[in-house]
Amino acid sequence: MLIGLDIGTSSVKGQMTAPGGECLSTYSAPCLTTHPAGGGAEQDPADWMRHVEAALARFAAHPRAAQVAAIGVTSQVNTHVFCDANARPLRPAITWQDTRAAVQAARLDAALTPQAKIAALGAPIPIDASHALSRMAWVAQLEPDLWQATAHVLLPKDHVIAGLTGEIASDPISAVGLVGTDLTYAGAILDLWPGASAVLPPLADPLDIVGRVTAGHPFAGTPVALGTMDAWAGMFGLGVAADRQAFYLSGTSDVLGLISSRGTGAAGIVTFPEWRGLRLHAGPTQSGGASLDWLSQVVGQEIDALARLAGDIADRGPLFLPHLQGERAPLWDSRSRGAFCGMTGATGPDDLVVAVMEGVAFSGRMALEAVETSGAQTVQRLRYGGGGARSDAWSRIRATALGRSLDRVASSDVGAVGATVMAGAASGAMGNLSDATAALVSLDRSFDPDPKEAPQIEERYAAFCELYRALGKVNDLINPVSDDG
Repeated sequence: MLIGLDIGTSSVKGQMTAPGGECLSTYSAPCLTTHPAGGGAEQDPADWMRHVEAALARFAAHPRAAQVAAIGVTSQVNTHVFCDANARPLRPAITWQDTRAAVQAARLDAALTPQAKIAALGAPIPIDASHALSRMAWVAQLEPDLWQATAHVLLPKDHVIAGLTGEIASDPISAVGLVGTDLTYAGAILDLWPGASAVLPPLADPLDIVGRVTAGHPFAGTPVALGTMDAWAGMFGLGVAADRQAFYLSGTSDVLGLISSRGTGAAGIVTFPEWRGLRLHAGPTQSGGASLDWLSQVVGQEIDALARLAGDIADRGPLFLPHLQGERAPLWDSRSRGAFCGMTGATGPDDLVVAVMEGVAFSGRMALEAVETSGAQTVQRLRYGGGGARSDAWSRIRATALGRSLDRVASSDVGAVGATVMAGAASGAMGNLSDATAALVSLDRSFDPDPKEAPQIEERYAAFCELYRALGKVNDLINPVSDDG
C-alpha cells in the first residue's frame, strides 16, 4: 500500500492506494487563506499539519494499513514558511499568491541580466514577488526582528515532512529560480540576498527516502519520500512522464507544461533543470479555479451551481481578464488587475460564468504558446486534470479556446496521485516513474476543439490580449508603484 499527501492551496488531500491503482481511502479538507492588505495571501502552517494528522489517522484505521510501504508528499510552492531552529513557524506562511514583495522582486530581478540568469539557472527565469529571495527581502524590511530569528525558510511539503520525521530537506525541482542545471543552489542567485544560503534547506533527490515517521504520529516508522512540487506531482498524476508529452493542470491556479529536451527556454516560462531525463517547461498562471471561486462569492452561489450555468461562448459576450491578483506566466505582471469588459444591461450570471471560464482558458492559451516556444515544439493533445477539470462545460471551453484536444484523467486529485507515484518509485514498490504512472493513472474522457468556433475564438483571444495591454494606464491609476514594502 502507498499513501500520497498533497498540501494544496485550497485544501489538503490524501489517498491510500493499492498496488493495482485501487483507491482504498481518501481525505480532503479545506485550507483557509487570509488576505492582508496590499496583496497579501497567507495560510497557517498548523492547519496543514492538523489535516495531515487527520488523514494519516483515517488511513491507519483501514484494515490494510499495516501494508503501507511509503508515504509521498507534494505541495504548493513559492509558498514560504519562516521557521526557528526547531522548524517552528515564526509567522503565517506567505503563499505563492502573495504579491507584497513586488518592489523587492523588481530590485533583485534588475540586478541580473537575462544572460546572467541563463548562466546561473539555465533559463531566464524571472525573480518575481513569489521568489524566495523576494520574500526574504520583504520580511527583512518589514519584520527585521523576525528575520533575525529565522533559521529555516521552508516550503509547505518540507515543513510537513519536518513535522513528521524531524528531518530538514528540500528538493532541487521545488526550489524554483534558485537552482542551476547541476541541481545545486546557484551561487549567483543566492548572493543577491545576504543570509539566503544559511536559511535554505539542504537539497536531496525527490525520490530519496528522507526519513521515517517518528513516534507519536500514525504510521510511525514508515519511510517518507521527499517528493517535489505540485506541478511535477500533478504531471505524474496526469500520467505524463516522458519527452514530448504536455499537460494542463487545473487547480486554484492553472499550470501548462511540456516535457521537451529540445528547447532552451523562453522569457516568461519556468524551465526546470533536467532531472532523470525530464526537462519541464512550465507556465504557471496566477488564477484558475480561484477566479470561479471569486465569482461564486460575488454572486452568492456555490461553484458547482455556477458551473451548471455555463453554456457556449457567446459571439458578443463579455470578456474577462482573470488578473485578480496579477498574473504569472508568461507576463509576470503583479500589478495587473482583473476586469470584465463589454457588459450590457442584459448581461446575467450565466454570461459572467462563461466569461470567467473563457478568460481563464485564454490565460492558459497564452501560457501554452509561450511553453511551446520554450520547448521548441507544438502539441496537439494535453493530459488534463485537477479540480477545475471536473466541469464538462469548462473543459469544452478550454479545448476550444486552446485549439487543442484535452484527455481528462479519471481522478481529480492528481496531486495526491502524483505523490503516491513518487512514493511507489522511491520505495521500490512500483518500479520507476513510468511504471508507477502506468499503474496508477487512467483516463476518463477527451474534449476536442470545435472547429466551427475557431474564427470567433481567434477574434476574442486577440481582443483578450489587447484588453490586458489597454488596461496598463488603469492599473497605474488604481495600483501605483509603492516603495514602502
